[in-house]
Amino acid sequence: MSESPGIAVSSGSAPPAEAIPRPDLPAAPKPLVAQRVLPLRHPGRWIITVVVLVLVAQITHGLATNPFFQWDRFQYWFLRPTILDGLLVTLEVALYSAVLGLLGGILLALARLSRSPVLRAVSWIYIWLFRSVPLIVVLLFLYNFSALYKTLSLGVPFGPAFFTFDESRLATDMVVAVVGLSLNEAAYAAEVVRGGILSVDQGQHEAAAALGLPKRYQFARIVFPQALRSITPNYVNQLIGLIKGTSLVFYVSLLDLFGSVQSMGSTYPGDIVPLLLVATIWYLILTSLVSVVQFYVERYYSRGALRIPSPTPLQKLRTGFGDVRARVRRETAI
Repeated sequence: MSESPGIAVSSGSAPPAEAIPRPDLPAAPKPLVAQRVLPLRHPGRWIITVVVLVLVAQITHGLATNPFFQWDRFQYWFLRPTILDGLLVTLEVALYSAVLGLLGGILLALARLSRSPVLRAVSWIYIWLFRSVPLIVVLLFLYNFSALYKTLSLGVPFGPAFFTFDESRLATDMVVAVVGLSLNEAAYAAEVVRGGILSVDQGQHEAAAALGLPKRYQFARIVFPQALRSITPNYVNQLIGLIKGTSLVFYVSLLDLFGSVQSMGSTYPGDIVPLLLVATIWYLILTSLVSVVQFYVERYYSRGALRIPSPTPLQKLRTGFGDVRARVRRETAI
């Protein structure tokens, strides 16, 4: 075989250049394959959930089937006019005492934060006294106040009196209950309000003062609205305690909800258990309504602190249904 000059001929065919492996080049990526992501399992959480559900079912079954609770008598007493009249008295006493107690607490808190040593001392003594004395003692003391002072007067100390009041006519059972609860509530509300005011950043006070705003305007429009974020949950706890504390006004001859239940229980001793259940359910309803109002008030005043306010129960329900629908669509598509 003849060979052309300048051309080398090999006996085997040479492989193409791109087929020769080069260690300096990365390997070709593998094609992506869709994989299903499995959630992390929590067996302990499921076991605790099952145990709790079993306990709740047992308690519910015991309440529903135990004849000792006399649910037929509970149904009879629940909406009786005597019970509803006592419930109305409870609402009136709680409403008046909550408003007056909060107003008194604001004044006492401002007095404790004042630069006047007299105001600070008087406010501290008031709070110390009424937080130390049991509420029942305050109510009984006010109920027998006419035995100590027949009349009340306003005038010059150790001098003539300009106005005189007959204490026995003014101190009705409702007045004694509202005044006693308000005095006691103001002492606790003062510390709640003071803590809320102190929780406001000091820079807010300095910025308001730098703008030359009056003190009253600084407090009403800048400091107090921000303090309400801290005041609201704490004072709602006080309000719930106040609603339950109204049961003590029975000892000053005012028939509130608990007083009506006690009165009917002494008249019908066989119905004492269903009557106590009636009072329990009504107190649960009242405190639950207060908790609902608390949620929306906290949500309103958290707008400046949170970028996204916490969702309402209705919004949570809609989101939950949306997540379930989206999960079903994904699983059916696979």
